[in-house]
Amino acid sequence: MNTTHSILFGLAAPLLLSTTLVVPAGAQDGLPDPGFDITAGDTALLVTDPQNDFLHPDGVAWGVVGANAEEVGTVENIERLFAAAKETDMPVFVSPHYYFPHDHRWHMEGALETLMHQIGMFDRSGPLDTEGLEGSGADWLERYKPYIDDGATVVTNPHKVFGPETNDLVLQMRKQGIDKVIIAGMSANLCTESHMRELQEQGFEVMVVTDATAAAQLPGLDGYAAAMTNFRMIASHVADTDATVAAMRDAR
Repeated sequence: MNTTHSILFGLAAPLLLSTTLVVPAGAQDGLPDPGFDITAGDTALLVTDPQNDFLHPDGVAWGVVGANAEEVGTVENIERLFAAAKETDMPVFVSPHYYFPHDHRWHMEGALETLMHQIGMFDRSGPLDTEGLEGSGADWLERYKPYIDDGATVVTNPHKVFGPETNDLVLQMRKQGIDKVIIAGMSANLCTESHMRELQEQGFEVMVVTDATAAAQLPGLDGYAAAMTNFRMIASHVADTDATVAAMRDAR
């Protein structure tokens, strides 16, 4: 069996141009596309914030992210990535977002932090207290639980703002020999993008699955479009779920 599979089938030229789908579809931006080789053993799937407050219609953020999530098929595509990773024995990491009572005593916050605290997003009763967690906004989306709670998925400490600088994700990945990361999850221009940026800075090779994320779309503020621009400019590669799942399966 092959142990590596490239999502990018490029040309042997100074600037590699993708011959596969790069999302946004049909983009002709003139940037090089370094590509991304899925290598068995050192490539992992990372999912940020696969939680009810983002991804369930009753979640407190669904009102601003739901239309985008439904348009691109975010909920279903995240599950397809989970399933493909488990099918192919790819390591899976989840970086969740939780707020405990002491987090509500912060003396300064950014705009979205303030909003999340105001609406009780990701609230839990305490770091060691799971009372009220089941079915809450901070809980996993029910359809993802078989993949996350299987005893093999690594669930890191919670990140507290947007990026993994505040949790143990990098340590957990280094300890398992991971140096290539496929990123999906919520929310595109916040936690997902912040994880992408920090992992790039930490020396990981990173790609983003563009229809397995979504973002808030507000008057004059399109979080999804902002994220797509930055993913394309910063990550090694971007691809949709179809291409990513096919490459994961071929890399077995």
